[in-house]
Amino acid sequence: MSADNAQQSWYKDFRVYLEPRIWVIFLFGIMSGFPWVLIGSMLSAWLQEAGVSRSEIGLFGMVFVAYSVNALWSPLVDRVKLPLLQTWLGQRRSWLALCLVVLMAGTLGLSGINLAEHAFWVALGALVIAIASATQDIAIDAFRIETFSQDESHLQSAGAAMATAGWWTGYSGLGALPFFLVDGATWDWQAAYKVMAGVLAVQLIIVLAVRESKRYRAQLKPFTRWQDWFRTTLVDPIAEFFKRAGWRLAVAILSFIFLFKIGEAFLGRMSIVFYKEVGFTNDDIAVYSKMVTWWVTIVFAIIGSMVNVRLGTMRGLFIGGIAMAASNLMFAWIAVVGPDTNLLLAAVIIDGFTGAWSTVAFVAFISLLCNRAFTATQYALLASLGNLGRTLLSSYSGFVVDWLNGDWSLFFILTAVMVTPGLLLLVVLRKALHRIQAPAADTEMARDN
Repeated sequence: MSADNAQQSWYKDFRVYLEPRIWVIFLFGIMSGFPWVLIGSMLSAWLQEAGVSRSEIGLFGMVFVAYSVNALWSPLVDRVKLPLLQTWLGQRRSWLALCLVVLMAGTLGLSGINLAEHAFWVALGALVIAIASATQDIAIDAFRIETFSQDESHLQSAGAAMATAGWWTGYSGLGALPFFLVDGATWDWQAAYKVMAGVLAVQLIIVLAVRESKRYRAQLKPFTRWQDWFRTTLVDPIAEFFKRAGWRLAVAILSFIFLFKIGEAFLGRMSIVFYKEVGFTNDDIAVYSKMVTWWVTIVFAIIGSMVNVRLGTMRGLFIGGIAMAASNLMFAWIAVVGPDTNLLLAAVIIDGFTGAWSTVAFVAFISLLCNRAFTATQYALLASLGNLGRTLLSSYSGFVVDWLNGDWSLFFILTAVMVTPGLLLLVVLRKALHRIQAPAADTEMARDN
């Protein structure tokens, strides 16, 4: 290929980001990532400053199980029409609006609780936020997949990139706000939660303003009995996937999805506790862990999507997995050196790059596995399986650190090793996957073989 042709090809790849639909996906990605601030980094910092143990902070992560089991109620998002809202906003946006109202209520609830006296109510509020956010994710993922037709696989990849960029904008960009606020003398965590409720109100306005695509949605009849709900929730989507893949390949794929991001999840669950124990301030966390990670992730999510289009999703996953394991070792280095902001900057840049790259490939991979007859349900089942491994096992990350007697360096080395089983499965699966993809994905999958 000549240099001119290569330039034109790269320009064509980049031009998809001028598509307005891509930017709607970006905004919805922000909404998907933002609740993780409320029950993730923000809550962890609040608990750590209140003197809660590492083990208990890790167990608070059990609320994220909601993201792992949201497939159980995903058919509701597909088929149940919310009174009044559905006529006004459409199927997906009506559910988004409802979830945002619940999120605002849960966030305002946390802002009025004294953690030292009512830890149970803090946990309950976090659970409400997790359930509402997990339900919102079902609608957002379905909206994203349905926004593009099956012959627009290049847009699906770009959509995955912008969903990732948006998620990190919500989690890291907006997630820096409470750390900047609470580092002052006049703001506490409860006041910061009130500000975050205001951010959710802005997101609700965005949902009301955008338009919903109806071009590619499967026309599904509403279920009338609980048996229909059970069949639609578990039997039909799972049966279709196993029939298409065959049980051996299906089990291998599901095992890969379960294992791929466990190491990253262990690191993420304890990262805020680690930063604060090592000696970084809330301002350091806001600037480096949040703001720097935000921009690094956006840039590399876009670059990663363009490279993945050319290399193929399988190669993108493999490269991302290796880089993800290597990046965890940077945090082991910080554990030895101490609160060096230059080293922290290098670590979050590398971690942001590897996280973005692997996430874009992972989202695109799962999206290509979905049958359009079960868009929300099948994607939710696959994504939930990945979240299940991350949530159940990473909730015990605090116990692991305590078992290692606070040896953070060894802990991060272990998180790097955890990536290996998923990579080995990916090598085994690489050539078998193309036969279960949608026809429109054949060209994309051919790059992997």
